[in-house]
Amino acid sequence: MSKVLVVGAHPDEAEMYAGGTAALLARAGHAVKFVSLTNGDAGHFTMEPVPLARHRAKEAVRAAEALGVLEYEILDVHDGELEPSVAMRRKMIELIRGWRADVVIALHGEGPGHPDNRAAGRLVSDAVAFCTTPNVVPGSPALERQPLCLLMVDYAAPGFHRHDVAVDVDPVIDRKLDACAAHASQFFEYSPAARGLADLVPAEDATEERRAFVLTHWEEFMLAGDGMRPALAGRYGDAHARRVRHAETFQLADYGRAVPEEELRLLLDVFDGDLAARVS
Repeated sequence: MSKVLVVGAHPDEAEMYAGGTAALLARAGHAVKFVSLTNGDAGHFTMEPVPLARHRAKEAVRAAEALGVLEYEILDVHDGELEPSVAMRRKMIELIRGWRADVVIALHGEGPGHPDNRAAGRLVSDAVAFCTTPNVVPGSPALERQPLCLLMVDYAAPGFHRHDVAVDVDPVIDRKLDACAAHASQFFEYSPAARGLADLVPAEDATEERRAFVLTHWEEFMLAGDGMRPALAGRYGDAHARRVRHAETFQLADYGRAVPEEELRLLLDVFDGDLAARVS
């Protein structure tokens, strides 16, 4: 069993960008934990910050249940105020060590987009560098080796995200959609209002229609795009890759532990045939 930590900046990001992979890993018996480095208390037009943060924490519990994720930890940091400070780096070190993570999936630390997302990516990369150093955060037992680190795409990253590792998530796409739908405050309230889609939101008890709504309006994080096909073919073969409808891809981070392709396959059940030169 491997221990996998997925780190986002806001509740709902791990689900949207890596939820299918998390569900597959959980189904295979791996231990998966989600972390949100902020409490998401800015993401609404009518709900006040304190009740919103509490509400989003409850949504996260339901999302974790949909995916089989064992733990979902949300830090009490205001949405929009995450910074890659030394104090937050120490907290990130504690989170990685506390889970004894073999694999960490994180956001990109550079590029455009939400400053919280960049800060979250930066915090992971900075923390991983010290995870095996006992005298840094000495109250938290150091890891014996650094985790394998992968980067997930977010809304600002498609232009530079590299499809190193591809995962066919067709078998669990309903779980991913249900996990996203569990964050109703975001997928059926805040985002639709911001995007002019509020009149199209399905009724609360319309499960299939809600899945379709999420799939349609966040398709870039659900569907297998043309840029993913070479990595999918390397993992599954050309014929299978052509049939894949829903996929997630990850970029090998330039930090953390480099592993040979066989270990990567065993850890994540994913394998890009061109990976050996990058990780060995």
